[in-house]
Amino acid sequence: MPDSTPASVDVVVVGGGLAGLAAARRLHRAGLDWVLLESADRLGGRVATDLVDGYRLDRGFQVLNTAYPRLAALVDLAALDLRFFTPGVLVRRGPDLIRLAASLRPGVLGASLGAASRLGTRLDLVRFAALVARYASLPPARLLDAPETTAEVALHQAGLSHAFVEELARPFLSGVLADRSLETSSHVLAMIVRSFARGRIAVPAAGMAALPEAVAAPLPAERLHTSARVGAVAPGSVSLVDGGVVRCRAVLVAAVTPLLPGVPEPRMHGLTTYYHTSPVPPLAEPTLLLDGDRRELVANTVVVSAAAPSYAPPGQALIATSVVGPSAPPEPVVRTELGRLYGVPVTQWSHLETVAIPAALPAAPPPQGRLRRPVSLGDGLFTAGDHRDSPSIQGALASGWRAAGAIVRSLRAEGARSAER
Repeated sequence: MPDSTPASVDVVVVGGGLAGLAAARRLHRAGLDWVLLESADRLGGRVATDLVDGYRLDRGFQVLNTAYPRLAALVDLAALDLRFFTPGVLVRRGPDLIRLAASLRPGVLGASLGAASRLGTRLDLVRFAALVARYASLPPARLLDAPETTAEVALHQAGLSHAFVEELARPFLSGVLADRSLETSSHVLAMIVRSFARGRIAVPAAGMAALPEAVAAPLPAERLHTSARVGAVAPGSVSLVDGGVVRCRAVLVAAVTPLLPGVPEPRMHGLTTYYHTSPVPPLAEPTLLLDGDRRELVANTVVVSAAAPSYAPPGQALIATSVVGPSAPPEPVVRTELGRLYGVPVTQWSHLETVAIPAALPAAPPPQGRLRRPVSLGDGLFTAGDHRDSPSIQGALASGWRAAGAIVRSLRAEGARSAER
């Protein structure tokens, strides 16, 4: 065990991803003695950015949504220097690029109706707008009280046609949820669509790694330990692989790990991101492009540097393309599909990197209930992560914050009982 690791604390947080960092923030605010142990050589978990030949390559295409309530509560969004994407999406349908905005702004539906004949029907557009408005305007508690089904069933129950679901909803949501089958809970669907309708999506100018850095910034550096591999957890102690032991009153496991016996690991969905560069951007705007031709290979693609020029060297465009599923098709196959989607030659494109993430997001099939799975396991053991809330940045942050609150209450109750004896 490194000399700087304490022998005894109130709380050990295992995992330095967003959930663990959010929990540490609340534990620190409550005045508890804590330490965070992260096995990797950096904080952030699944949220990271690599610098490759002057490009910023996030570990998979990820975005921030300004409507996530826990995000705004933990970090100064202005300090992240956010670079925004265009509201709505473009859909490739044969020779056409169809623009559709999922927004409550006045006039958006009217501007979209002209595309209806090429994407579903006019009635689809009206029903889609009504569904988005309902998700965006109703309180979350009302949405989570609704009968729960799968996302696919919920879309059809809203009256959307098979063509509209297949050519718009499935491509878009498969990239967001890493779930092409749309077996994800309708409650998760409601919260995701609500966020997209009420907020804006963006990336920090410095890359997505700026998010965990911002969450961790107020915390004492000496309590954040990287390259600290945990071998076992038990009530009252955490054992490190190197043989050290940290005694504690509570343990929070904020990671997908087999460390907690009896707690099944969540089923995870995979995503692969292909990064290409081109001297000429294939699209002059930072808008998510979907494949409405039902090829079911590319979920979405976007010119990231059109939103954040800092992601690419001057005179170069960075294109990020997401493919859903456990297996990644060969890069030349994906590049050919991108030529069709953007409608431009791709002979001058260069392949920078393929980032495969087999465990990108936890599966969230029904029943998810109110999206708040238990975080207290008894005997001073707690767990957190987006698999305990919703599969999203908001879910990870909210789960960590909620788990830390449960720990604070538990330890205070324990202290009160001790004082009475």
